[in-house]
Amino acid sequence: MFKLYFFLLVAFLNNLINAYAGTLVGIVWSMKEFHEYFHLNDEAVGSDVGLLMSSYAIGNIVGSFFCGPFTDWWGRRWGMFSGAVFVIVAAIVQGSSKSLEMFIGGRIIMGFGIALLNTAGPCYVAEMAHPAWRGPITGLYNAIWGLGSVPALLSPHFVKNLPGHLSWRLPLWFQALGGGLLLISCMFIPESPRWLYANDLKEESVRVLEKYHGEGSRKSPIVVLTYREMVQEVFIEGSDKRWWDYSDLFNSKTAWWRNTCIIGIAFCSQWCGNGTTTYFQAMLQQQAGIVTKGAINITTYLFIVLSLGSALIGAFMVDRIGRRGVLLLGNSLMIFWWTVIAILCALYAREENGNEHGARAAIAFITIFGMTYSFSYTPLQVLYPVECLAYETRAKGMGFYNLCVHIAGFFNAYGIPTIMEKIQWRFYFIYVGWNFCQVAWIYFFFVETRGRSLEEINEIFKAPYPKNKSLEEHVFVLSEQVLAKSWELNDLKEFNTRGSAPSTSTQPL
Repeated sequence: MFKLYFFLLVAFLNNLINAYAGTLVGIVWSMKEFHEYFHLNDEAVGSDVGLLMSSYAIGNIVGSFFCGPFTDWWGRRWGMFSGAVFVIVAAIVQGSSKSLEMFIGGRIIMGFGIALLNTAGPCYVAEMAHPAWRGPITGLYNAIWGLGSVPALLSPHFVKNLPGHLSWRLPLWFQALGGGLLLISCMFIPESPRWLYANDLKEESVRVLEKYHGEGSRKSPIVVLTYREMVQEVFIEGSDKRWWDYSDLFNSKTAWWRNTCIIGIAFCSQWCGNGTTTYFQAMLQQQAGIVTKGAINITTYLFIVLSLGSALIGAFMVDRIGRRGVLLLGNSLMIFWWTVIAILCALYAREENGNEHGARAAIAFITIFGMTYSFSYTPLQVLYPVECLAYETRAKGMGFYNLCVHIAGFFNAYGIPTIMEKIQWRFYFIYVGWNFCQVAWIYFFFVETRGRSLEEINEIFKAPYPKNKSLEEHVFVLSEQVLAKSWELNDLKEFNTRGSAPSTSTQPL
């Protein structure tokens, strides 16, 4: 079992690399040495920063169309391997840049590689994790994002005294360390058992399940049941074998129910208000007396720690109160937080404001909102879409999900600042109403995936109204009759070569 956790930690590197690379560009842009090297003046900053900041997203969007086929053709671990190669190349290009155009090209390559990692990593974790811990483990995958961003935030403190232009080049080269570690580690982890079965490597699939889910016993009830479900739900000739075939994402009522959840979580996670909480942050900090660089840094690190802690708690709550429960609770609280934040910003987010306590109250509620977001959305941004997708469309569907996230993110980056500039704090009341809409959408359309295997979730979407089906009481009893039925399947006949049928066992899943 400890080996299994190590393999999953290797997959977690995908998200840590994503967090470091995504955070680093803003840090590098803020360095005086970077501006001096590329001769950036105040007039050039406006247009150049827009292209520079968006180049990462451009690469990610382009990569979204390739990450599914790469991960389906070569497997989950080789999808991570190929993503790591792009990360290493991108790090070298960025760290060695002689022109701003070369640097932007490196960011595009990095975005492309991260798209591969963001698809292969979650698929591997969800398909490889033990069924009893799939929810918390896959939730932790995204919950540790803050751990990857911390080194990027701290990098200026360690490189500020380096000679020449190493102060901005070295943090960029560090990206290659994460990519190299992932590239090497991928060679020593097993492939996803579902990918092995789907590619007609059935015996290898059983061996992986036997070793890491059955504690070395091929006759383990978990192993037999998981393999039985794979036989029934995973197709050898599915659309995952045709790189150009995305039709299964849209060609049926079942597919559109899945999209209702996948597109929903993509846009809800980006448009609940997390993109605007920092708009008045600088002004409020100044009015609250948080003016020194040290005080601002402490506030930033405290926010990261609180958000990380909230995300970790949320990851362990997804199996206790369910995926829907976490999202409904989080969005309901956000309605209240946004109401308070809007009122406080209307009163105190003004240059003429002299009320220090009011400004601190606004900062406190913005922090509480961030903690609520981390609790409810951070663990589920990966867990929920990967669970809602069937095996044949999981890799391509995660690519489509990442595309939706970046479309929503583009609005946050370019649309919201323009609106905020015109209507200021009044825009926050729009979030109050929008979060009401999100609560309604989640309540009426999101399915509950807690307590079911990946294959059992498929049965939910085949129902006339999947949301109601998912809320039905679900207790699976693994008995001698169920195992005996599994034993009769042709694809399980090889089990008989390893011994007699399993003994009677009753085990609720």
